Amino acid sequence: MTMIRIAAALCFLAVALGAFGAHALRSMLESHGMLDVWNKAVLYHFIHAIALFTLALFGPANRGAWWLLFAGIFLFSGSLYVMALTNLRWLGAITPLGGLCFLAGWLWLIIAPSR
Repeated sequence: MTMIRIAAALCFLAVALGAFGAHALRSMLESHGMLDVWNKAVLYHFIHAIALFTLALFGPANRGAWWLLFAGIFLFSGSLYVMALTNLRWLGAITPLGGLCFLAGWLWLIIAPSR
């Protein structure tokens, strides 16, 4: 049940950050040329939060994939959010680590034995 709640909270947060970026932060993000970066962070955050929610419904069978996708949201989207807000472009070096977590999580689901 905890994983379902975390996934639901991450879905809520993706919607809230998407709206916040589109309205309250739009002019600041555009002035830094970071609106597309913010939108990419929200997209990947939301897609993977929905995947987390779905995996949580199946219980502990794919817990490793769940944690990898969770880490991917934190590292990939998190680094892009912070980069867009601070304009510290070196944070983009962290983003690929999140991408690797996403890839590893999806690969886990491909090669894990079915239960």
